[in-house]
Amino acid sequence: MEIKSYRDLRVWQAGMELVVQVYRLTQGFPRHEMYGLTNQMRRAAVSIPSNIAEGHTRESSKEYLHHLSVAQGSLAELETQIEIAARLAYLTSDQAAQALIEVASLGKQLHALRDALQRRG
Repeated sequence: MEIKSYRDLRVWQAGMELVVQVYRLTQGFPRHEMYGLTNQMRRAAVSIPSNIAEGHTRESSKEYLHHLSVAQGSLAELETQIEIAARLAYLTSDQAAQALIEVASLGKQLHALRDALQRRG
């Protein structure tokens, strides 16, 4: 399949699905976390596909790789925040496990895209 836009990238699509999942998960968090963990998790999740999109539209592979690196950092941040939410019992163990599976899958996709870009030069 020809990639005409960042929207055609499976990694971007998976990032968007993760955003939806995080928003749904955080809806059940305590009200007092609205400006704390809820906000942090949502911002980290939104940052992932946003940086993939921004990097894809950049002129150089170096800039693209930089934005993918930022997306990977946001993914690691989100993974940590999911762990925190689980430890605080804001998420069930099943919810946290499913979210972490999605995070790991997206991480593999980001890594593969970065490797492909680095090989391409």
